Amino acid sequence: MAAGAGRNPDLFSDMNGWIYKGYSRLLYTMTGFFIEDGKFSREKAGKISTTKKGYEFLKNYMEEFAQLEHSYNNIGLTRLKAMKELLKCLLVVITETPPASGELPFASKASGEKPGSFEDYLALNRTRLENLYRENVFDIKDYSERVTGGKIGFSRYEYVEGSTLHRVRLRDYPTPRGLKSNGKILYMVTPLINKPELFDLAAGKSVIEGMHKEGYRVYLVDHGDPGWEETELELDFYGKTLHDHYLRILRERHPRAEILIMAYCMGGTLILPYLARRAEELLAAGKPMDVKKVALMASPVKFDDGDSGHAGIRALIRRNYDPSLMKELFGAVNIPPQVIEFGMNEIQPAVQYNVVRGFYERAENPEAIADAAPFLYWLTHGTRFPVSAHVQWIQNVFMDNQIYEGKFRLPSTNPKFDGQPVNMDMLRKAGVAIFEYKGSRDPIAPAGSCVAADIWGLARPDASGRKGRPRNVSIEKNIGHIFVGSRRHLAQYLAAVNEFYRS
Repeated sequence: MAAGAGRNPDLFSDMNGWIYKGYSRLLYTMTGFFIEDGKFSREKAGKISTTKKGYEFLKNYMEEFAQLEHSYNNIGLTRLKAMKELLKCLLVVITETPPASGELPFASKASGEKPGSFEDYLALNRTRLENLYRENVFDIKDYSERVTGGKIGFSRYEYVEGSTLHRVRLRDYPTPRGLKSNGKILYMVTPLINKPELFDLAAGKSVIEGMHKEGYRVYLVDHGDPGWEETELELDFYGKTLHDHYLRILRERHPRAEILIMAYCMGGTLILPYLARRAEELLAAGKPMDVKKVALMASPVKFDDGDSGHAGIRALIRRNYDPSLMKELFGAVNIPPQVIEFGMNEIQPAVQYNVVRGFYERAENPEAIADAAPFLYWLTHGTRFPVSAHVQWIQNVFMDNQIYEGKFRLPSTNPKFDGQPVNMDMLRKAGVAIFEYKGSRDPIAPAGSCVAADIWGLARPDASGRKGRPRNVSIEKNIGHIFVGSRRHLAQYLAAVNEFYRS
């Protein structure tokens, strides 16, 4: 019932959510006591930290914070720990006294720089607290909702008429006025577990904006938020039916244009067998392959207990994942985002702590606060995963490694291929070039699992034996999974992928 109503089905996690709200409220009111005309008052702080009445004031607040901390259900590097460190920082600024441990919370640790004086530390953190108070951003989720109004995305788009398949629709992002079209179509494939706005967070942080500047007409798959009617949809639908339909639409709209594909995370994982099956069908019908270039962003295809980097999460799945129970619990409402978030937290220890702590650290710059709002909303508001497709994803792809081992099956209009394993070598025979962009700091799609460009497509010399340079491109960077949230990392990616598309 909770999942169906959009609430957190985990009672302990739900309670933690209320604790975050209470803790952030206390941080806001306590900080606000010392803010006068937008500035942190050292005079007021001095009175509080040196008088008996002030001691009682601080003691009462600490008791309220302690009650919330004692009610918390998690341990370790958590979101609450990051908030607690901000509280310690506030106390240091109020009392102007370093902690007994000597470790100053939120002290600047920029590489190559000498530590500043304690006075510098106090001045910097007064600014940090002033900025956080002014925008009331102690609770990152609440802040993101207030600022965005629940709407994120930078570029204008419209839904393509006739593209609706269940909750899935195709977005059309026309080339903006003033930008010259290059006549090429970019088909973007998103994961089933995220809002597609990750591709379009804000100006300068938008893959779509970057590709528009290169002249592409962009279309994007929007999986929507699946409901009851989508509970029985399987990977046959999400990995074959909708792509057949959408590529047919694109070909009708742009009969002579080159179609290029860009896919992120599991969107890339599933588009590869689709393209191989498409190549089987077209070549069997005596037709050439009509999509020759695909760019993958952090898209894992190899899942094993060895060098893929997935051993830990596969062990967790073996211990804790029961497909029958998942069907029984969520069969009528689909997998809620909180369940997906739990899995992501297991893959990325301390991710909640690092996100909140990192946000507070950057809050010394007011522009960084506003800049983070779209991403924070995206991060804290997931979508549901169709339950039948989820069970298949976990079992067939993640545990049985079917795509990598050539055992993954897809439907086909050609009876010869219908329900048969996809021949992944068809990517090479059809002349499909693969661009792969992966991160050495990515725990969700480890570099060892992102090996499509090494084994499929134009990864080797052709059958004639000519030793020309392989057309596949594989790039590994010192980045994490959601690198598009960084302007610098995104710019590097856009430069590389556009060079591949132009080649």
